[in-house]
Amino acid sequence: MTRSSHTFFLISSASIFFTGIILLSYRAYGWGLLPMLGLLILYLSINNNRSVSSLFLFFLIGFVTFQCTTGWINGWDISKETNILLNRSFLIFILGALAVSQCIAKEKVRFYMRFPDWGKRISMPSHTISLPLFLLIGLAGSSTIFIPLIWSEGISEMKSLFLFAIGFTILNATLEELIWRGVLLSSLIRKTSAIYAVTVTSIGFRLLHLSIGISPLLSLLFSFGGLFFSIVVLKTDSIYPSIAFHMVMNMGMVLNGWIN
Repeated sequence: MTRSSHTFFLISSASIFFTGIILLSYRAYGWGLLPMLGLLILYLSINNNRSVSSLFLFFLIGFVTFQCTTGWINGWDISKETNILLNRSFLIFILGALAVSQCIAKEKVRFYMRFPDWGKRISMPSHTISLPLFLLIGLAGSSTIFIPLIWSEGISEMKSLFLFAIGFTILNATLEELIWRGVLLSSLIRKTSAIYAVTVTSIGFRLLHLSIGISPLLSLLFSFGGLFFSIVVLKTDSIYPSIAFHMVMNMGMVLNGWIN
């Protein structure tokens, strides 16, 4: 495969992948089958880097399962909080589908499941900083999501939300990071460039939030969140800091009443 055709393959795969996420987010299952078919054709017709199209295809298969299951529980007579927690726990279907893809490709998922090296220095454009300082800055940035609570009058309501916030935060942050940074980022970065891997996972992370009712415009913020988490993982060579920052942001979102 020439360099130009390889680039065309990667761009085409990502475009089809994004289209599939959008269609399935709005439960257009019939149309959503077309991107899956397109990725299957790419997988069967191209030998080099076919694991990329396989990852995208199996993600969409897992996403279909996720959407069908969450739609099914919407008819249950359960509380809104329980429904949301079940919804987030069903992200395991996407993670499981990605694991199947990696098994078929006989590739090991890295997951970045190592603890950070606290003595490491992080390279910046013009200087380096210590890892603890880098993480402290990241934590400070993540914590800005709590600023709106300063003007909140519903303190008693926030207390009742606290247990729900903990459950949501643990489930959502852990599973989303394992999917996007643990599997997809680590797998794509082995087969493609870091720029491609970070771009695809950041945009895909944004588009997936359309399925929970986030508007297309507001979902732009999630692309920046995905970019931030990817940088944290790549700079620290560990997924744990990004999970922690993701948890902080999710806790703030729940307490601010943005998750309902």
